[in-house]
Amino acid sequence: MDLATAPKRDNTATSPLQFEKRLVELEGLLAKAKTEDERTTLAAELERERQSVSADLTPWQRVELARHAQRPKMLDYTSRIFEDFIELHGDRCSGEDTAMVGGIARYKGQSVILVGTQKGTSTEDKIYRKFGMSHPQGYRKALRLFEMAERLHLPIVTLVDTPAAHPDPEAEEHGQGPAIAANLLYLMRVKTPVFSVILGEGGSGGALGIAVGDWVAMFEHAIYVICPPERCAEILWRDASKKELAAAALKITAHDLKSLGVIDSVLPEPKGGAHRDPDGAAAALSAEIATFLAKAEAGEWTPQRRQQKFRRMGVWSEAS
Repeated sequence: MDLATAPKRDNTATSPLQFEKRLVELEGLLAKAKTEDERTTLAAELERERQSVSADLTPWQRVELARHAQRPKMLDYTSRIFEDFIELHGDRCSGEDTAMVGGIARYKGQSVILVGTQKGTSTEDKIYRKFGMSHPQGYRKALRLFEMAERLHLPIVTLVDTPAAHPDPEAEEHGQGPAIAANLLYLMRVKTPVFSVILGEGGSGGALGIAVGDWVAMFEHAIYVICPPERCAEILWRDASKKELAAAALKITAHDLKSLGVIDSVLPEPKGGAHRDPDGAAAALSAEIATFLAKAEAGEWTPQRRQQKFRRMGVWSEAS
């Protein structure tokens, strides 16, 4: 597959989220407006609605946006940001994994190793990509690319969008846990700079297996979770319908995680979400990568600094 080309999307219409319905209605009216005055009025109302929606989102609504069917996926970003992206396949051990995509790319002329999870777009593509859930072969393929990056002295860029590592028995039989653990250890000490970004869903160890970075960015409507809110509600209250309460309690939004020191920056999304302007979202990510690579060139990132950052997570002080 040519990764320089974004995958074709399913043309099947998707129902808007509850809080998007007025936005969709206004967009439809604007498209049918016949006079300049009508277009101006509708455009102003649409902008106000976008501002209102973006400002008042609850944690659960951000979960819904992170999972939005039309939200840009990894390959939507690669086609907009990187040049000459050449995919490499296989883990050199037991096979290939289609959810984990990786290879060598160029960013504004600079070579990088690029790794990420691809959820899929059409129904057929989602099945082929295993809904973005990698088997051990995917994590071992990622590790192979991380090792290549160190040998070639290339920066690593990882794009995370996965609900979790694949949970089926076959994945466990082939060493899912050890494969993820090996990645965590290697990324913690690799001598080349590592940039990671959470695009949509960052689910548990499946995400962390490629997200131990010197700089971890996150889109403002993405989520980064130890377990899905629905599952958390089932565990704590034996009631999945309390998922909204769980989403708030888990502190899974970008701004919450930035305040806790789990991520390093929050990337702004176009009003209404990245799916409403993929080019705008890609531009924000591209600018963040450019800043990271400039600092990498200046020698700002080191394994010691990376290790210290992760060691600081989870430290707290008791009030006297």
